[in-house]
Parts: sequence; structure tokens; C-alpha cells
Amino acid sequence: MDAVDAFNALPAVRLENDLLACCAAPAWGAAIVAKRPYREILEIITAGDAAARHLSWPEVLVGLSAHPRIGERAGGDSKEAAWSRREQSTAAQGADELTKAALIDANRAYEDRFGHVFLIFASGRTQEEILAVARDRLSNDEETERVIVQDELRKIALLRLERVLDALG
Repeated sequence: MDAVDAFNALPAVRLENDLLACCAAPAWGAAIVAKRPYREILEIITAGDAAARHLSWPEVLVGLSAHPRIGERAGGDSKEAAWSRREQSTAAQGADELTKAALIDANRAYEDRFGHVFLIFASGRTQEEILAVARDRLSNDEETERVIVQDELRKIALLRLERVLDALG
């Protein structure tokens, strides 16, 4: 059985739980499950992309609730926590204490300004790069930042969806 057949065959409850680990907004996973069966992996990824683009702001906030602050290690042994640690691992390597402290300050300033965690697709980025982006995004207005946050959440969810599919293959 290939990944697509396995994805289509999973019981809806089990698949929805796997998809919640990709994006904690239930509407995202429900939209993907509702479109089964799929013929190929690209259809699943495309459905995930479309579902992420159509999340309401309250749904995006639900998705954000599962993400730790950048630079903080996600706790627990859930699939989502393990993925978060993996995604931030490059950023954690080699960062000096000044950069780590500056990132904590930037996180705090961002949360004070926007009322939610700073979210960025961290895979492959250094803490210095993340810090520069965080500082830059502090100058955004609310509407601009919401568009960016939704897109960052979408990119993270799609990366994780690919991991779910890889595990099924």
C-alpha cells in the first residue's frame, strides 16, 4: 500500500489526530479529511495548502496556540513537539547568548504588540536570521502581520503534512 492509499484508508478520527499535529486548527484537518479519497500526494498537499489559506483569523489563533516561542524548546513527547524541536534545531545550533537573549526580548515585544506568539517557518534558519525577521516584523501593522502569520502557519503545516505522508509510505 502506498502513502496515498494508506492516507485514504485511515479512519477519520485517527487521520484528524495526525493532522492536528500538523496544524492545531481543527478546521484545517477537517477540510483535508472531507476531500478524501485522493489519487496522488500532490492532491493532498494542494488540499492542505488551500485549507490553510482559508482559515479564519480565530482558527489561525487556535493553530498558533500549539507553537512554542521561537528559541524555546517544545516540551513533551507528542509528534508535534518533536517536529517543533526538529524545525528549530538549526536555529538553536551555534547561537550565542547575546542572540538568544535578544530573541527572547524580540519575542516579548512581538507578543506585547500583536497579542500572540511570533511564528516563523524556522527550518533551515539561524537564530540570527530569525531575530532579524522578528525585529523587522515588529514594524508591521496588524493586517499585514496577520497575512504573514497565516502564511508561516501554512508552510509549517505543509512541511508536517509531508512528514505524515512520508511515514505512511
